[in-house]
Amino acid sequence: MPRPKTMPDEEVLVAAFALMRAEGPDGLTFAALAASTGLSGATLVQRFENKTKLIQRALNQAWDGLDRQTAELVATVPRTPEGAIALLVGLSGDYGAIESYADDLRILREDLRDPLLRARGATWRDVLSGVLDECLSGLPAAAPGLGLLMASQWQGSLLWWSFDPEVPVAEFVEQSLRRFVEAFARQPTA
Repeated sequence: MPRPKTMPDEEVLVAAFALMRAEGPDGLTFAALAASTGLSGATLVQRFENKTKLIQRALNQAWDGLDRQTAELVATVPRTPEGAIALLVGLSGDYGAIESYADDLRILREDLRDPLLRARGATWRDVLSGVLDECLSGLPAAAPGLGLLMASQWQGSLLWWSFDPEVPVAEFVEQSLRRFVEAFARQPTA
């Protein structure tokens, strides 16, 4: 008699996230996940109870990965405007082609619907903007909150890139962020 297949929750959640990226959150079903992992649907329901909890756990694990990636980049960049640009360009690398970026927006919708996941996003925003504040503090026109403004510029540049993705996303983001830094590097006139 063959032994039942086992797989750690972390691997199952990676498969669930991959299904969401490929098919959207509506395409993540216990049947699709069972086919993807080789586990039975009953086993998956026993582990995750329902689709809402499965999505939440998969997205929490994705947030864990983003937190790790952010921490790794933060540890390597200098606390300078160039470091701020490098940090945000580094965080832009996983978006892939326009189709992947557009598909990932469907997943963001799930983050925005769930209070726990929204809180994860708010915490990440605070960490990221705090580091960016440190990096930008030496600019002549620096003011409190400039890091959040730069993070907003970054997110906006990703959106504008998506409408006309003729250049690689990292190149577009870097050009946009350099213009942003240059605007705040000018000495204010009296």
